[in-house]
Amino acid sequence: MSRILKNKELENTRLATNYGGWMYCTKCDKNIGYLCYVTYDKLKLNYECNCGSKGSAIIDFEDSRIGCNCDKELITIKNRYCCPDDESPLITIIDKNVKKYEFEITCKNCGNSYIKKSEN
Repeated sequence: MSRILKNKELENTRLATNYGGWMYCTKCDKNIGYLCYVTYDKLKLNYECNCGSKGSAIIDFEDSRIGCNCDKELITIKNRYCCPDDESPLITIIDKNVKKYEFEITCKNCGNSYIKKSEN
């Protein structure tokens, strides 16, 4: 089912599809990650690409809920950050292409909001 975007603000960032899929730095066109468009409800992402470009993405939908702050850590399955409650894949960051990043993402299924920062 298609969702109606409320906000979509991309800076130096391109998405493969309207609100998900592969994410690219627009300066060097390197793949910086993958956004699982079916399982997330809201995203705030800031990153610095290896090429030096600083990018960001803010995306939410007409039916997005206000996320509940959660102290739990996202779990990693294969290379994806996933919801610890139901293991829904939410986002992948390609570490080898990104110097540093910080994001807040809300799981559509449980409504919890998770914050993750790179260790760089």
